Amino acid sequence: MQNEAGENVDLYVPRKCSYTNRLIKAKDHSSIQINVANVDPVTGLATGESTPYALGGYIRFKSEGDMALTDLTQKNDAILFAAAD
Repeated sequence: MQNEAGENVDLYVPRKCSYTNRLIKAKDHSSIQINVANVDPVTGLATGESTPYALGGYIRFKSEGDMALTDLTQKNDAILFAAAD
């Protein structure tokens, strides 16, 4: 919910799983959020910025967490490299 100034006034804003787009409930204690550093494609050094990825407990329970994180980072790298060209 937003007020007249356009600011969020909700007490709780649920997160979404970056891989499945499912809502991550407040009681999902097995969900994680990982910040992956952005890397400059020319120098290979970290730029100081990061991209957050949230994975729900459902994905981790099915033992697909590392596959999901790899897929998300590869898709993001393809987008970043295409934007740099």
